[in-house]
Amino acid sequence: MSIKPPQPAPSWNHRPDEIGTLIKDLLAKDRSHMDKIAALPAAGCNFESLALSEAETDFDAVAEPLSFYQNVSADKALRDASNEAEVLVRDYGVESSMRIDVYQAKVAAEKNIKESGQWDKLSAEEKRLVERMILDGTRSGLALPEEKRNQLTALKKELSQLCLEFSKNFNEEDQRITFTAKQLEGVPKDVISGYTKRTEGSEEVYDATYKTPDIFPIFKFSKDPETRRKAFEGYESRLEVNVPLLSKALGIRRQLASILGYETWSVADYVTEVKMIKNGKSVIDFLDDLEEKLRPVGIKDRDTLLALKKKEHEELGLPFDGEFYIWDYRYYDRKFIESSLDLDDMVVKEYFPVTVVVPTILEIYQNLLGVRFEEIDGTTWHPEVQQFSVWEKDSKDESGFIGYCYLDLYPRSGKYSHAAVWPLLPGYDRPDGKRSYPIAAMVANLAKPTPDKPALMRHDDVVTFFHEMGHVFHGLLSHTKFSRFHGTSVARDFVEAPSQMLENWCWEPKVLEKMSSHFETKKPLSPELISKLVKSRYVNVGLFYLRQVFFAKFDIQVHTSSEDQDYTALWNSLRESISLVKSGKPAPGQGTFGHITGGYDAGYYGYTYSLVFAADMYATVFKADPLDSSRGKRYREKILVPGGSREELDSLKDFLGREPNSKAFLNELFGSQQSASL
Repeated sequence: MSIKPPQPAPSWNHRPDEIGTLIKDLLAKDRSHMDKIAALPAAGCNFESLALSEAETDFDAVAEPLSFYQNVSADKALRDASNEAEVLVRDYGVESSMRIDVYQAKVAAEKNIKESGQWDKLSAEEKRLVERMILDGTRSGLALPEEKRNQLTALKKELSQLCLEFSKNFNEEDQRITFTAKQLEGVPKDVISGYTKRTEGSEEVYDATYKTPDIFPIFKFSKDPETRRKAFEGYESRLEVNVPLLSKALGIRRQLASILGYETWSVADYVTEVKMIKNGKSVIDFLDDLEEKLRPVGIKDRDTLLALKKKEHEELGLPFDGEFYIWDYRYYDRKFIESSLDLDDMVVKEYFPVTVVVPTILEIYQNLLGVRFEEIDGTTWHPEVQQFSVWEKDSKDESGFIGYCYLDLYPRSGKYSHAAVWPLLPGYDRPDGKRSYPIAAMVANLAKPTPDKPALMRHDDVVTFFHEMGHVFHGLLSHTKFSRFHGTSVARDFVEAPSQMLENWCWEPKVLEKMSSHFETKKPLSPELISKLVKSRYVNVGLFYLRQVFFAKFDIQVHTSSEDQDYTALWNSLRESISLVKSGKPAPGQGTFGHITGGYDAGYYGYTYSLVFAADMYATVFKADPLDSSRGKRYREKILVPGGSREELDSLKDFLGREPNSKAFLNELFGSQQSASL
């Protein structure tokens, strides 16, 4: 008999016309609460009277799920209403963060807490809350004169709307690119069978979307370089509508930084002062050092792939100009792996049916972290979505309840087009002493079944799924007193580290055997295939990571430049010089760089920076026995439970038993001969 959760699952049956009313009521309630705090006499301001975390928690509990619809609902009216609601929420967030009267009450509370001796009685997490609420105010510019504060408020609202519009364009993008069967030669038949087939004149043609399951196989498999070029340039240009939005957003960020007294948005440390790296110069030094180490490896990779291209062009009678283009990379990377390792991505895919992989990955996580998933039949935002209640493994009553998880795995029109996790509700202690439980939703775009085959996952998809489930568990298993420190509410240059560490499981032979099952024979991957797959992990690693350095350097450059520039030219020239690939016609790829308006401004470096911690955690604790539940328990207690309630470095030292270092990361990339610190 299943146990009834102590907290009901949310309902997902909102109508478009309800959302605006719910949000307006929420804003009015929160404004009233802030007015009460602002009206307190200075002497009456303390930890209890300000109820520091409660208002923010109550607000997010209503606003987050309503804002989520814009990413997943099949109903355009509901997506639009959700997006409009987020416009109101973001505007109000700016207005609220700029309230000098509330800030003054917080400053008075901090003074009273310290002078009364209450400070010494606060827990470490309570002290962190007090310190962070004051830092929020100073970083918002509340110590500035009124005229400048008003300027900041107007600019922040404008920036917020630009970022939201940028994101909306991403979700709503629904273009098609058309090819003939001849142009698609080499692309697997099961992929082509998923395209829309129609007749144009006397010829049959196929319309592909720019969604990952449609377009990436063209990059990887189309024999015709012109097809790959056309597909790539279309893909890079699909969000040209975002180009002016990004230029405007970057201009506003420069204005904001100037008013706040920072030289630039990044180097003068505004963005990085609350991250592990602490300052912008360290970001640039880190990226320069990594690029220097990677460049000779990348040149060797490119020369190898270029020789492969020359040979194929001669065999096929195609012209060869001696250049290696961006649309050649995925194609020849695959060809090289196939020829050097005799490893075919499409054969490997047959061993990863979604119906086997997803439950197996959930089972691995459940055993590793001591939890239990129970699928439930509640309301969701779409019929394809799976809903689970999550419990401690051996729980016998409601005290073992952890939270809820949703899996939304397949592409559809209007849906968020990549893979990501939304922490819809954080966990926290309520004022009445009871617990409010977290909710996490994973959104992905896995290939759907075809007439010939069930839904199959490429190994890349398996890695991505494992990674994103890492974020889900960070959101579910964190246990903090206050919601603002829950789960993934950690420094942005650490947030990816736990999930990046967990990707290693997808390269471990016994894990690969466990989660593979051929869709016809039901047999797992053979030891021979597993060995080839593992060897493929660091093939062309130089080119792969130079691409990451390119994204990070573009991000840092546009946030340290003091004036506007041609960002399309910068995007293409930087990619050529760093990634070692030619671009062809300059395409406005920066319009597709969602991270830059989605919270990773001057922060993309964090994806690579956090790999240093991920590699260290895995090599030090898990490598010897990745499926050992006692190691999983240590990871859960030392990394997941604290969330952002303490410094990330303290969590790492607690987990590792020492200061972290970059030896494992450099050893992964370059072998043990190059282990000098980054």
